[in-house]
Amino acid sequence: MMPATEPELRASFVNCSKGEAKRLSVPRDLAQQPWADLDFLGWLEPGAPERAYLVADRAGELLGVALRSAAAQAHRPTMCTFCLTTHPGSGVALLTARKAGASGREGNSVGTYLCSDLACSLYVRGLKAPPRGGRLKESLSVEDQIERTRSNVLSFLERVLES
Repeated sequence: MMPATEPELRASFVNCSKGEAKRLSVPRDLAQQPWADLDFLGWLEPGAPERAYLVADRAGELLGVALRSAAAQAHRPTMCTFCLTTHPGSGVALLTARKAGASGREGNSVGTYLCSDLACSLYVRGLKAPPRGGRLKESLSVEDQIERTRSNVLSFLERVLES
């Protein structure tokens, strides 16, 4: 992912108002993000862990979505649908995004199970290890796993954009 600035991130959100995008917290350490190792930038709202944000590069443009996390309920290992990393307990959360446009204003949303810390890119590359969970041994190369993760992210974002 290419480095992004705070104004670029805020302007990328498609499923919240401009006012909401202006008020959301953006990571303070943007300059220190491992941009070359990110398939998307994901973060949690400080003090409100039920709110999360995801911004990805889609065809050369940033596309951001605001997410809500369901209450943690998993007591068994669960797998992330983006990176296929298995986490114990609350390491994977159901995150939902209000759909973009009129459909979202009518209350429609889409959801998926994701690593609750949104560090999918780092797990796929072996730069971060899940606590007591794991990544399945795969016959795919790391490059193919990265491409699959990117494809899964973009598929989710397309579902958010569908009317």
